[in-house]
Amino acid sequence: MSSENPAIVVRLERAVPECVGGRARHRWPRLAVESRPLGPLAPGSLRVRMLLAGVCGTDVHILRADPRTGEIACSAPLDVGPEGRVLGHEGVGQVCEVGEGVRTFAAGDVVTLESMMTCQECVACRRGQFNQCTRGRLIGTELDGFFRALVDVPARIAHDVSDLARTAEGLRAMACVEPAACAHVALTRLAVRPGERVVVFGAGPIGLYTAMLCRAAFGAGVDVVEPIALRREAVRPWADRVWDVEEFFVAASGEPFDVVVEASGQLDNVDRLFSRLAACARVGLLARCGQALRIEAVDHLISNGISIVGSRGHLGGSFADVLGLCRAGRLPLQRSVTGMVDGLDALRRELLSPDPIEHRHAKMLARLGEPA
Repeated sequence: MSSENPAIVVRLERAVPECVGGRARHRWPRLAVESRPLGPLAPGSLRVRMLLAGVCGTDVHILRADPRTGEIACSAPLDVGPEGRVLGHEGVGQVCEVGEGVRTFAAGDVVTLESMMTCQECVACRRGQFNQCTRGRLIGTELDGFFRALVDVPARIAHDVSDLARTAEGLRAMACVEPAACAHVALTRLAVRPGERVVVFGAGPIGLYTAMLCRAAFGAGVDVVEPIALRREAVRPWADRVWDVEEFFVAASGEPFDVVVEASGQLDNVDRLFSRLAACARVGLLARCGQALRIEAVDHLISNGISIVGSRGHLGGSFADVLGLCRAGRLPLQRSVTGMVDGLDALRRELLSPDPIEHRHAKMLARLGEPA
């Protein structure tokens, strides 16, 4: 099977020497399904047959290009050489081969996968700040990803979820663990406390999981602001109030907000809300958009001790925390899934027109295989 390992591969033109933040701009994405054979399985690794893969906003942004310049919307770190890059960094699969030295997994185990490779040696890693690894590499953007039939991964990025993936619904939930863990990291970094009032901008998958976790794990009240009607309906069971954008700024009133989670990429919303933040409020920025953040009410920030926090990644224990909530029946991640496509060819067709994905779905998955 490894000699016929189909994968979704993106190729990009690199515009050199133009750079943004020290990174070369990329443009004119081209997408294809190609064979990516695997070599011998390395020691300490697993060969995993992918079952479900999740589509993330980063995947969409890599493929969304300015029609005039061809420049892609994605501002995440990218490393795409002439051979292209296999996309995808969310998913669940079944172990079909275990490398030398692996003792904690066996063929047949169902695993959900982390999406960041860390060096374990830099100062950040030695401090336990794995999401800030200075030599960290992101799967699906800097390393080949999960939109393929078979993938080899280090055993240390796999989590055994065989007990949670016995049903179709459970399997869908396990395909969503990575983005939910990213939301968990953000809420942990923002030190959200029971009884606090949180506003989430954006009800894409990260915003939706943020609302879920506010209710299921952090005990906070949550308002969600989202311009797309389908996503407002998807997040409604997990929010105290759901708003369209202008409706929120005109009609929302009451006590100041303690926490803002910006998961939409529309950073102007932070500035518009800033004067309504409570003393010692925290603002968390999750969505990469390449925009500048402008704050007019700087005196309000200083006088009230407001913090602005960037958050990326899912490492540092959040996978285990999210899986613990799933095992306790408190976090039904499968309820975020609003669309499913069958196979890599169908997924490629969807990705070729990325804009509709965000308007038709809260979370979209691709079925790449069936459990043995």
